[in-house]
This record gives sequence, structure tokens and C-alpha cells, in this order.
Amino acid sequence: MKQSLQLRTSQHLALTPQLQQSIRLLQLSTLELHQELEQLLTDNPLLERLDDPLDHSLRLLADGAINQQAPAGEAPAEGPPGDAPAAEADSYDGPAADTESTTPDADMDWSDSGRSKNSDDEEARPQLEAHHCTLREHLMEQMRVTVLEMRDRALVELIIDALDENGYLEESLEEIHARLPEELQVEIEELQTALSLLQSFDPLGVGARNAAECLAIQIKRLPGVPMVTRRMALAIVENHLAWFAQRDFNKLKKALLCDDEDLREAQTVIRLCNPHPGAAFASDVSDYVVPDVIVKKSRTGWQVSLNNDVMPRLRVNAMYANLLKQGKGESAMGAQLQEAKWLIKNMRQRFDTILRVAQAIVERQKNFFSHGAVAMRPLVLREIADTLGLHESTISRVTTQKYMLTPHGMFELKYFFGSHVATEAGGEASSTAIRALIVQLTGAEDPKNPLSDSKIADMLGEQGMVIARRTVAKYREALKIPPVSLRKSL
Repeated sequence: MKQSLQLRTSQHLALTPQLQQSIRLLQLSTLELHQELEQLLTDNPLLERLDDPLDHSLRLLADGAINQQAPAGEAPAEGPPGDAPAAEADSYDGPAADTESTTPDADMDWSDSGRSKNSDDEEARPQLEAHHCTLREHLMEQMRVTVLEMRDRALVELIIDALDENGYLEESLEEIHARLPEELQVEIEELQTALSLLQSFDPLGVGARNAAECLAIQIKRLPGVPMVTRRMALAIVENHLAWFAQRDFNKLKKALLCDDEDLREAQTVIRLCNPHPGAAFASDVSDYVVPDVIVKKSRTGWQVSLNNDVMPRLRVNAMYANLLKQGKGESAMGAQLQEAKWLIKNMRQRFDTILRVAQAIVERQKNFFSHGAVAMRPLVLREIADTLGLHESTISRVTTQKYMLTPHGMFELKYFFGSHVATEAGGEASSTAIRALIVQLTGAEDPKNPLSDSKIADMLGEQGMVIARRTVAKYREALKIPPVSLRKSL
């Protein structure tokens, strides 16, 4: 084959740095956005944030005196009058930017005479979070007041260190004894005595080696339980705990030779116990979701607004911008100025897109906001994309990890999209509405005769929703609703 050179013209789509940044900011969650913004503020000196949480704090000088000047981000930039509009144009202050001065001590008297005479000293003290007591600390405090011998304390502390987060002893006493040095001359009976002492501590059930032992320890120490009921509850947890968990009441009544009333009383006693006694001392901190948009009911209908608390207020540093216009800045600062303008523009475009998508969702899901999840209608990404003139991938980025606060609770924007199920009338029903109906049906069922998946499918069919039994089972498992055998009660 003969080689040759050819010239050809063609068109292709190239992602500019500005477009790449816009796409990246659009798919970030609120937390990730603020983390990205902090990094950009550190790297670019021409970018300023007006809603810095430290702007309203009291600032001190090196000698301890109060700084009477405004923070650097709030100080008005000095420069020619003609340059002021340019600085204001390169800023993003959110939907309603506050243009007034926010100097923290401009109109306040910081002297002792300006304070209220009735102020309490407690109000002036910083509010500190209380120390969280762990399970180990709680048990060690009890050991110090109940165990006097140092050898016994060491053995009890050894077992305390072997407990898991639920208060169970994961290792057996033989394994603990095997890893102890021989020169200590610790007998297995001493470890058993230390474990028995630990199991008498609060919370009840701590130091158990399995769920049956944990429940048995608590049942033995529950006050006000009749002896017959206590013995039956102990027999259940020690010998028939698997049947009790599976709610196989017929086998339990046959094995214990009791009737429904006796078994019901024993079941009530067992339910008073806590199978995870150490879980109350866990230090897990709940993660709170901050909404990006808020939906409220007004006279004209449902109104959608952005959450101002998650919208950063950005602007270009006026002093550096004026220096660049006067030709006194470095060439590298010119690129940083352009990057700052791009970021402010992309930030504004991000929140505008989120607001448009949220408004389109609310417009199509009015019945949900008025009547709840049972009135959810089927909705796909393409429907919103065609309405707004955007691509489906853009709608997918907007609805991922973005949350909406509604009168019915907090929901991710993706919650309002779902598949559909055909109805006998020829229409469509949302899968979200079907899940809500399943929750209602199982919540109103007779505990002694719960509804099976086939019965739920038949009841939905009576309402005009054609749905198979296996689909009901799939939705029920997604809702974490136990099967019919585990929902049955005496």
C-alpha cells in the first residue's frame, strides 16, 4: 500500500477547562462542593468568600486589644470610581446578597458598661459538648468500686478489653487463658469468676458469649416477673431461641406444653430484654443532610426556592483586580483572575440548573406534595430533560446527592423518578406509589393473620394495579418488611 498525506476537515466536540469545571461542580454534593471551594480559595488569592463563618467573630490584635477594623473580605476596595462596577459584576452573592456592612463591632459597645446587669455568668461561658462515656469507661468505673484485689481487677479488665461494641465476649475463656504468660499462674476458674463478676455489672447482659446467654442474664434479673413466666422465658432463650426468632409458635407450645396465654406472657418478658447491651454506648454520630432546595405551600401553589445556607457568596478581590487593570500585576495573576471569573459563573449556573430541575419535578409531582407517596406519578429523566432542553446525563448529575426539603420530609431528587406499572384502565402507576400502598396494607393487617405476598398482589389488583407476586416480594424486601412468617404474632 502506497503511503500518502491527506488534509481533511472535521468537527468534533472539545471540553474546555471552563466546561469541565462546570460539569464537575454540577455533580458534586453540597459537602463535596464546599470542600472543593475551600481548596480553590486556598490556591487562588483573587477569589474571596463573603460568607466566611469567622467574619462575624471578635478579632484580637497581637497585644490582646480588640481589632476595630473590618475583616479584609468586607473592607471596601480602594481604586478609581470606574473600576467598581467591574468588581461587582464578578461576584456571586446568592439570590439575595446583603450589600450592607457586616463589621462585627461597628455598632456594639464592648465595654463592661454596655452589658446587661442581669446577665448570668453561665451565659458568658462557652458551651462545650459533654464527654461521651464509652462502654469500657462505664465498666471500669463499676469495677473500681466493687473489686478490691489488684489481681481480680486485672482479670476483669482483661475481659473488658475483649468485649466487642455490643458488649459480647468474642473470645472464649480458653483462648484468653491460652495467650496469658505461664508465669502469671492464672487458672481458668479465676477467669470464670471474673466473667461472672463482669456479668453482674450494668448494663444487664454485658459479658455474654452469645444472644441466648445475654437474654438469660437479663431475664434472671428482671424485677416483678412471676416465677412460672420467668422459667418459661428462660427455657425459650436457652433451648428454643431459633424457633422464637422464626415465630414458630406451634412448635414452641408443643415443646413447652403451654397455651397461647402463657406463651404470650413469656414473649412479653423476652421483648423487655436488649440483645445488644453495649450499643447504647456507641459513639456513632448521626450524619445530617442539608437540603439544596426547599418546597413550601403558598396561595398560588407549591413554591421552590434554593437554600441560602448552602450557597457560597463569592467575588473577585477588588484590589488585585484593579492592579491588573492598571498593568501592575504579574502575568500569572491574569490567569487566576480568569479562573476566579469562571468559578463564579459556573457556581451561579450550578444553582440555577438545580432550581430549574427542582421546579420541573415539583410541577409534575404536585399530587405527591398534596397527598403523599401514594399519589406519586411515573417520571423518567428524559421527560425533565426534554422539558428543560438539557441532556439526560445533566439531569442525572443534578439529581444525584441533591436533596429537597418538603412537608413530607427530606428526599433526594432521584426519589421522584421511578418505573411504572400498568393499570387495568390503561394508565400507569408509579413504583413509589405501589411501595407506599404495600406499607399501608402491611401496617393495617391483622398481626395474627398477616397478608402474604399473593394476597397483597390480589388486593393491589382490586385497585386496578396489575402486579405479580414476585414483584410484591421484591418491593417488600426493598422496604425491609419481614415475610409473612416473621410478621405473625400470637
